[in-house]
Amino acid sequence: MSDLTLRPPRAASRPRPAARAGLLRAVLVRIGTALLVLLCTATVSFFLVRLSGDPVKQLLPPDATAQQEHVLRASLGLDRPLVTQYLDFLWGLLHFDFGTSISYNEPVGHVLAERLPATLQLAGAALVVTLVIALPAGIIAAMRRGRASDRGIMTGVLLGQSTPPFWVGILLILVFAVGLHALPASGYGTFANLVLPAVTLSVYSVAVVARLLRSSLIDVLSSDHIRTARAKGFGPVKTVLTHGLRNASLPVVTVIGLEVGSLLGGAILTERVFSWPGVGQLTIEAISNRDFPLVQATVLFFAATFVVVNLLVDLSYSLLDPRVRTSR
Repeated sequence: MSDLTLRPPRAASRPRPAARAGLLRAVLVRIGTALLVLLCTATVSFFLVRLSGDPVKQLLPPDATAQQEHVLRASLGLDRPLVTQYLDFLWGLLHFDFGTSISYNEPVGHVLAERLPATLQLAGAALVVTLVIALPAGIIAAMRRGRASDRGIMTGVLLGQSTPPFWVGILLILVFAVGLHALPASGYGTFANLVLPAVTLSVYSVAVVARLLRSSLIDVLSSDHIRTARAKGFGPVKTVLTHGLRNASLPVVTVIGLEVGSLLGGAILTERVFSWPGVGQLTIEAISNRDFPLVQATVLFFAATFVVVNLLVDLSYSLLDPRVRTSR
């Protein structure tokens, strides 16, 4: 006993510096990978957008002279070698300078800043609708597996994953705007204008999250610790919410993170259907006008959203599952 009492305790804090160093190294690797992805995206978008045609031909009238075309091309910087344009583009990115919009004749950053709040509002509302509907639906379907409620939820999930969002938007307009005159078919600025676009944008995400949560919960509910909780007298609802939901959350958090990027990227078609003045609508306008700087900036915006959200989801694993934390 004396040996046991005199033996210096095992320092639980010894592995912590190494663990912190490993976690920091993993974070730096992920950040470096994210920056590399953004660089590749910027490069691909720069060269591909120039395959769409010459914006000078579109900006000038058909009877414009060659001298007018030369002057406009020089003013836009399109008369320089392609490599020089690319290097200037990368140098501007390092200073968060995306250039000047050809169609708006304003800095691209200002144009994006004007449209970004509308897209964030729409994506945020769609995410709220997704979580409010998908989480209870997935939990109920898992708890009542094989019953009528489970089959009904899974049928709705299948329809949600199989239906194109733009068709859902058109159908909602026909029913609620044209038929019932309950909600506006387009517009921006009020809660009523937000309802139909948010529901349209969330339909696919609701189906994906609900289906994955049901599958994950079914796997967790058959584990030993759930049977132990039931043997201790916990009710089914408390067992699922207290012991099952957190263990089933890792894949769900992953797909929710992916869906956040999908909601922003998928807003392009939804904004088009409902004339929503966001970044998606701006992207379509920029592509139609061959506005090279604006197209490059919007593509980078959507790519950065995916990269940042997935990075945050990856780092959140250690908070949800201690096994992930110790493995690092």
